[in-house]
Amino acid sequence: MKIIIVEDDKVLSLLLSKMIERLNYEVIEIITKGHEAIEKIDALNPDLVLMDIMLEDDVDGIDAMTALREKANDVPVIYITGNSDPLNRERAKTTDFIDYLIKPVSFDELKSTINRLAEKES
Repeated sequence: MKIIIVEDDKVLSLLLSKMIERLNYEVIEIITKGHEAIEKIDALNPDLVLMDIMLEDDVDGIDAMTALREKANDVPVIYITGNSDPLNRERAKTTDFIDYLIKPVSFDELKSTINRLAEKES
């Protein structure tokens, strides 16, 4: 499984990357900006996106996924956010996400969510 991490916190993106590798999956790109996420996710066609909501530029993770859905890109997405605001969760629902995890994310929590996706696709 090829995974893109969209996260503007360098330490957290490294931690997520190590978790993914521990699950024997491949991180193909780490992105910090929403505009860049739209372009690279569309171009690289990953199997899964781990998407932070608050990013470095004026496009947040939900806006980025909305733009991708408008391009008919149906890549599975797991939101990982420090913001448990119900408004963001409602906005995210329009992008058909796999899960909405609140930071800090544990290895077991991430493993469980990714394994559910892998089982569904096999």
